[in-house]
Amino acid sequence: MAELTGIRSMIERQLTSFAWDETRRRAPSRAQVVGELLQAGFSARLARELGESIPEGLMLDEARTRVKDVISRRLRVANADADFIDQGGIYALVGPTGVGKTTTTAKIAARAVVRHGANRLALITTDGYRIGAQEQLRIYGRILGVPVFPVRDGGDLQRTLAQLRGKHLVLIDTVGMSQRDRMVAHQAAMLAGAGNVRRLLLLNSTARGDTLDDVVNAWKGPDLAGCIFSKTDEAASLAPALSAALSHELNVYYLTNGQRVPEDLHLPNRAYLLNRALHVAGADSPWRLGGEETALLLAANGE
Repeated sequence: MAELTGIRSMIERQLTSFAWDETRRRAPSRAQVVGELLQAGFSARLARELGESIPEGLMLDEARTRVKDVISRRLRVANADADFIDQGGIYALVGPTGVGKTTTTAKIAARAVVRHGANRLALITTDGYRIGAQEQLRIYGRILGVPVFPVRDGGDLQRTLAQLRGKHLVLIDTVGMSQRDRMVAHQAAMLAGAGNVRRLLLLNSTARGDTLDDVVNAWKGPDLAGCIFSKTDEAASLAPALSAALSHELNVYYLTNGQRVPEDLHLPNRAYLLNRALHVAGADSPWRLGGEETALLLAANGE
């Protein structure tokens, strides 16, 4: 069985290579753009899907424009009118450790204070594990004049939210954990059981695409309102984060690009995202893919 599996894999790779050679012959612009999408960090499946939108006979610049238009139409980004700060509600910032949940919570809180006043906002922290985590949020709360409420469990969260029913906006800073931690499901159940809580997932823009896909799969659910791209200033490309958002049809609410509160928080600009995601590496870049490398990568991903 092992030998048969190995033979099958070899044949599939060979057939993929033949198909790719035919694509390069019949639609060279499509092949070039697919290679550029893979090189940027888009998943093989999405790159292939986007490449199929390119008709045969297009010049390279026209093919790039076609793909950019397709991504732009599919991309869900918030704008000033859809800013949840103005809409209000209860939002929990969730995600793995180290993605910037506490700092992002403070940035959003500062923006909300400017628009609606400190008395219409409340902060909640469920992070009782990290040393100084609650104190960090309390410091931000004191600076902004916003109360911070620590909670221990689901019942405590329900009681606290009941007390804050009159607030325009409530932000919940949650404990970070690995996407493979079984406590992710427990956290989701606690938030869902607390009432009308919407979750915002922070995606680390410097992470690999397969890691981001794991993260979205771990935190996805009907109460997931969308995502926030963090650490965009540290990422060589935004293609992996954009690929995850497109594949899972997530709304992108904010981008963060530094530690400053509240300056380094921005509404997503569609043109900026596309430019950062579709940037073509120079000819001397060691990460630039040739035709053979593209075929191998597609074959390795079963595409």
